[in-house]
Amino acid sequence: MKSTGTAYGLWALCLVGVSGIHRFYAGKPVTGFIWLVTLGFLGFGSVIDLFLIPGMIEEANRKAAAEGSYQLP
Repeated sequence: MKSTGTAYGLWALCLVGVSGIHRFYAGKPVTGFIWLVTLGFLGFGSVIDLFLIPGMIEEANRKAAAEGSYQLP
């Protein structure tokens, strides 16, 4: 299962110029690549992602549970 805390930690990499890694973690490689190339839509997208991360991680965990690809701790 993916963690919201880890996603926020990866989001913080945008502060040093590496945007979009949190989107790869959440299972969104296309938008992750776009964020990486455009520096998070010049920072605006990265700020908006602060509010979207919990939903992205919840969706990724829901997909993993439906596919049965998660492991219990």
